[in-house]
Amino acid sequence: MDILEIMKSNKGYCSSNWDMPSHLQEKAKKLCWQYNQTAPDEKEKRSSILKELFGTCHPLTFIEPSFRCDYGFNIHTSGLTVINYNCVILDTSPVYIGKNAFIAPGVCIACAGHSIDAEQRGEGIGTSKPVTIKDDVWIGANCTICGGVTIGEGTVIGAGSVVNRDIPDGVVAAGNPCRVIRKITEHDKLTPVKVEK
Repeated sequence: MDILEIMKSNKGYCSSNWDMPSHLQEKAKKLCWQYNQTAPDEKEKRSSILKELFGTCHPLTFIEPSFRCDYGFNIHTSGLTVINYNCVILDTSPVYIGKNAFIAPGVCIACAGHSIDAEQRGEGIGTSKPVTIKDDVWIGANCTICGGVTIGEGTVIGAGSVVNRDIPDGVVAAGNPCRVIRKITEHDKLTPVKVEK
């Protein structure tokens, strides 16, 4: 397999920085820069850039600048996706974002890692594993999602969490490392205030 096939697979891998497709990273940097220069009312331009940048971009994908990613082609949205300010996605492996995903400001999704061994790290040896965020997930502000993680459907990740292992469906989880705190129940439903029109 060539490096693109390896990067697009759903299996983790170890590689050398020298083998990574730097020309595609340059393309992503340029598109991210263009996106981050858009005015708030340039919705069509933003949508067009994201369609060119991402591997799969659902029409209901909304990202507030600034946004950065490594490659873009490994990011896949499948429904309403709301990503707030200052998100970084290191997509050296696929990142799957389910429908009705809410990603708060300052979130980092990092498929990429480095060798624990200092000598190898200095030689540019690194790792990568995919990330899956299932439907109806809310990730709180300033969270880090590590490579190899799946976040279950309907789950809420508390602000500031470091998610380094799978989190099941339908729970509130938080902390460093992130742990399940409790299940989400009917008692979590809110009653909106009635507004006169």
